[in-house]
Amino acid sequence: MMGVLKAARKLDFPDWWIGAGFIRSKVWDNLHNYKVRTPIPDVDVIYFDKTDFSNEEAVAETTKKETEYENLLNEIMPGVEWSVTNQARMHLFHNHNPYKSSEEGLSYWVETATCVGVKLNDKDNLILIAPHGINDLVNLILRPTINTSENIKKFNERISGKKWLTKWPKLKVVLST
Repeated sequence: MMGVLKAARKLDFPDWWIGAGFIRSKVWDNLHNYKVRTPIPDVDVIYFDKTDFSNEEAVAETTKKETEYENLLNEIMPGVEWSVTNQARMHLFHNHNPYKSSEEGLSYWVETATCVGVKLNDKDNLILIAPHGINDLVNLILRPTINTSENIKKFNERISGKKWLTKWPKLKVVLST
C-alpha cells in the first residue's frame, strides 16, 4: 500500500487522495482477521483541478488528463489497475452544486465507509480525510451517505453487486443516518 501511495505522490496531483476500496477493504479485511488481502478491482485516485478538462470532457467518462495520469501511474507502478478521477467535474454527474475540493466530492460517495481518503506527505506521514468520520468504517457498518430513494437504490446495488456481505460477513447494514 505504501508503494501505491508513493507512486501517486510522485505525480503531485492537486488536492489528491486515494480512497474507496483501497482503504475500506483493507480495514474490513483486518477486522475480519483475514491473512490475505481481498482483491480490489482498482485503486481510486482522486484530485481536484478546475482547469484540466474541456467543456466537452466535463461530462465524459474520462478526460485526456485523467488518462494521462493513469498512464503515468502505470509506468511508475505497472500491474495496478489505476482509476484517476478529477472531482472538479463529478458534481455534474450527480446534479450537485460544484464541489470546492476533493474532500467535498468524496463526501457524496454512496456509503459512509467508502468516504475515506489517504495520501502521503513529503515525510511519508499518512494523512487521512473522512468527511463522515471513520466510526462506520471501523465498526463494520454499511450506511448510505444520503437517504434518497436514488441513493438507497445505488447503495443496495453496490452491496449486492460487490458481494460485500459474503466477503465480509460481520458487516451490518444500517439505513438510518
